[in-house]
Amino acid sequence: MEEGKGSPWAQALLRALSWLVILLMLAIVLQVLCSALDINPLAQFESALPLLGKGLTLNSLLDVQWHLLVIVGLLPAGVVWLRDAHVRVDFLYQKRSDRTKARIDLLGNLAFALPFLVMILPAAWDFTHRAWRSDEGSRSGGLNDLWLIKAFLPLGMALLALALAVETLRLLRRAK
Repeated sequence: MEEGKGSPWAQALLRALSWLVILLMLAIVLQVLCSALDINPLAQFESALPLLGKGLTLNSLLDVQWHLLVIVGLLPAGVVWLRDAHVRVDFLYQKRSDRTKARIDLLGNLAFALPFLVMILPAAWDFTHRAWRSDEGSRSGGLNDLWLIKAFLPLGMALLALALAVETLRLLRRAK
């Protein structure tokens, strides 16, 4: 897919993620500013809020930064794959015919991406499920309900697996 083209859902996802990058930058600036001014906690709540618990602290902001970075990195992986914007070794690839490129990509999908996803999807699901079962939260005054954030790992990998399946079907037609 060319830049600026693609499905509306992919465009909406990328647009939302671009806003998350801005939110990430604001969280960084706020944490640095509050740390410099020795403001901690930033806010306290009468009842626990999802993810934040009973307060917003410097550790919460640090956790938010890491988690936003994970979300921004994982969710667009499938879209990047479908746009053919992922990393490859171009010196072996660039002067080949379209049919040969399709065969190389197909081989890469089947030999590398598929086994990786077959191994990581169950592990990612288990990782998230354990966090949910144990009601995992930060031990240092950071975020609570970490399963919400950890759920982006199996979600991002599932979206990547779906993109891989779509791309592999396209490549099978082009490789003939």
